[in-house]
Amino acid sequence: MNKQTFLKGTFILITAGFITKLLGFINRIVMARMIGAEGVGLYMMAVPTMLLLLTLTQLGLPVAIAKLVAEAEAKGEVGKTKKILAVALAITGSLSIVFTTAILVLAPLVAQTLLTDARALYPLLAVAPIVPIIAVSSVLRGYFQGRQNMKPTAYSQVLEQVVRISLIAVFTAAFMPYGLEYAAAGAMISAGCGELASLLYMLYLFKSHKPFRLRRQFFSTVKSGRKTASQLLAIALPTTGSRLIGTVALFFEPIVVAQSLALAGVATIVATQQYGLLVGYVMPLLTLPTFITYSLSVSLLPSLSEAAANKQKVLIHHRLEQALRMGLLSGGICVVVLYVFASELTVLMYNAPHAASLLQVMAPFALFLYLQGPLAAALQALDYAKASMVNSFIGAIVKTLAIFALASSPSFGIMGAALAIVTGFVLVTLLHIATLAKTTGFVIHAVPMLKLVLLIVITGYAGMQIDTYLFNGLPYAAKALASIAITCMIYVFGILALKLLSKEELKRLPFIKKFM
Repeated sequence: MNKQTFLKGTFILITAGFITKLLGFINRIVMARMIGAEGVGLYMMAVPTMLLLLTLTQLGLPVAIAKLVAEAEAKGEVGKTKKILAVALAITGSLSIVFTTAILVLAPLVAQTLLTDARALYPLLAVAPIVPIIAVSSVLRGYFQGRQNMKPTAYSQVLEQVVRISLIAVFTAAFMPYGLEYAAAGAMISAGCGELASLLYMLYLFKSHKPFRLRRQFFSTVKSGRKTASQLLAIALPTTGSRLIGTVALFFEPIVVAQSLALAGVATIVATQQYGLLVGYVMPLLTLPTFITYSLSVSLLPSLSEAAANKQKVLIHHRLEQALRMGLLSGGICVVVLYVFASELTVLMYNAPHAASLLQVMAPFALFLYLQGPLAAALQALDYAKASMVNSFIGAIVKTLAIFALASSPSFGIMGAALAIVTGFVLVTLLHIATLAKTTGFVIHAVPMLKLVLLIVITGYAGMQIDTYLFNGLPYAAKALASIAITCMIYVFGILALKLLSKEELKRLPFIKKFM
């Protein structure tokens, strides 16, 4: 399968990510309309548990696979690539059995005691079959990403969302007569079906294009792969530590929020509804640009690993600067749209105008979140995964303490949880930047940053004026869409006018190349 350049690979993932996010929002809208904020809250209570189990099962191996396969490809070592894949599949396969069993046994305790809502049991049980599916598919994604071929990852993401969105209405409607908790479990089952379709597609691609036969002498390859296992784990464990800290913090988040809101005098059902608003309605909007920064991260890791192996320090700094600038540019317009049009977005998508205040408070700080993925990928690629882990740990501790301190106060409530979450965004990103500056000498240039801040402020002001004075005769939805479109056009024009993207970068983008 063909290897892509950094920018082309990133563009492929960005395109697929955009489609995936769009389908994901349709999925969220359908779920919100069918089971409401309370049902979404039950569903989202199970998601952190699923992410924690996946982190423990994957053990950071996808990142390690991508890094080692990229290095093996650079040296033409096909046998080593086979050994990497065989050892990784053996490890994840074994772990998935252990943790799938664990969730089946511990689900009642987690639901009733920790989450304070016994109805969360059924979405938690629906998580069990998803764990081994995602574990295996993530190994295959790591393999393809290591070969710097981003198409399998891109296409599988789109397929997963298409299957999920095709089934979510069917399953939630089928289970709704039995109760809201069963409908939330139905939504989780639809997610599992999407992941299964994605895995089958990845297996088909791997079987069609692999340069070796993996099943031949699989167990003997695993037995002789102690050195390979050590190399994988040397990269994977610090990476897992970093991800584990984040997912453990995410696992405890609904627990701490639920307990804190109880201390503030909020009833269980109301707390579940408020948590659904925060993580089921606001957070998906807030994380919209992360499909771009995720794409940058995936492409950046093997690219930086290859540059580091060849000791190309200038190229490393160039790739870092490119990734961060593109992350900031994509995130900037999202910050503007989410802040200025918060009310319109929450009404049109979820019919939940009371979620707008949460979105407006969190939106300006989301720019820090959009940089976290590329920064963490850079630290992992340059063998500073341990530093990334420490940074994530500090951020997780501060965020969790802040949630408890603020959400338990009747003055803040769920808004306190929102403020605590964005505090974590800011702190971890600043720590990552400081680590890169200290270890590699990388410096963020002030002039492009000032230009970007100026562009965001000007576009935000223009968006407010457009929202207030233009298109007032149009229906609500048409007015919102027209206002957002004009605001985005102003932002794009500003990028070109301030030369925040170079001509060379524009020429390398596939959709621009035809016109230049």
